[in-house]
Amino acid sequence: MPHHKSAQPPRGSLGEFELIQRFFTHPLKTGSRVRLGVGDDCALIQPSPGSELAISSDMLVEGRHFLSTVDPARLGHKALAVNLSDLAACGAQPLGFTLALALPRAEATWLNGFSKGLMALAKAHDCELIGGDTTQGPLNICITVFGEIPLNNGRSQALLRSGAQPGDDVYVSGTLGDARLALEVFRGSVQVPAPIFEAARVRLEQPTPRVALGQALRGIATAACDISDGLSGDLGHILERSGVGATLDARQVIQLLGVKRYPVNARGAFDLERALSYVLAGGDDYELVFTAPPQATEAVTAAALATETPVLKIGTIDTEPGLRLWDGDGPPKPLNPTAFDHFK
Repeated sequence: MPHHKSAQPPRGSLGEFELIQRFFTHPLKTGSRVRLGVGDDCALIQPSPGSELAISSDMLVEGRHFLSTVDPARLGHKALAVNLSDLAACGAQPLGFTLALALPRAEATWLNGFSKGLMALAKAHDCELIGGDTTQGPLNICITVFGEIPLNNGRSQALLRSGAQPGDDVYVSGTLGDARLALEVFRGSVQVPAPIFEAARVRLEQPTPRVALGQALRGIATAACDISDGLSGDLGHILERSGVGATLDARQVIQLLGVKRYPVNARGAFDLERALSYVLAGGDDYELVFTAPPQATEAVTAAALATETPVLKIGTIDTEPGLRLWDGDGPPKPLNPTAFDHFK
């Protein structure tokens, strides 16, 4: 990580360079495309011949993206997972990442858990820590991740948001709504049994980036986006960039709900309206929403099976702009694409 002048750490805590050496310096893997990692002013990456770099950055701020009570190992996992999810949405293979970390205190116990969670996920995806920065301040984690995407006869194989075509099917990986349920339990607006809460909490604090599925969808999907701010809003990004609309089948959308028996209403009965809101606008799911032509149905199924990732078809891309929800009875109803916005 680059040298950086910072305030003196509190007595008994680690110094900056000891912190880096102890928790964030690892030998490069033999045969790695990272030629130079932590320790110099810059890292050096050598992409494979006939490929291009994919780059994405995400920031996690305490009190905005995570609670102070979160397990540090889960936080380390999530900090990298949200970036790997962006690579997944582009169909990129991870190469390496940088870590910029602001800490109120350099506490060895916290750093040990954080680095273990972070590096375990990095190892699982062959994504090496190659540099960054540390300083003293409010807890803030910023990661920039690098991946590569093959070129085919000079043309990029990247999955973009701009390729959806009228007639395409709309798919979503995995399940949605669990992270939102956990958040509402934390807020005190919902009560559920402890096992349900813990399962939902894992989904909130330790999401699974769909990296393998994203790569398997290259040449199959026409457009893709990761679901970080809510299904309707992130699908809305695809619709806007592609200049199309979509109609979703509410009967299929509700099948995406991970917590099948919850949420419930005040009478203890299943609350369909709230459940749909969790699925459509819950956020923090880090699944993929993507489109593909009907003739690619078998290829989508094969990609899902090969990567052991559940995939569900939930709607169709239309010529008419806008997003609509159809419940099987009467005409589709307009649906406002709702996504989380930090400044609203």
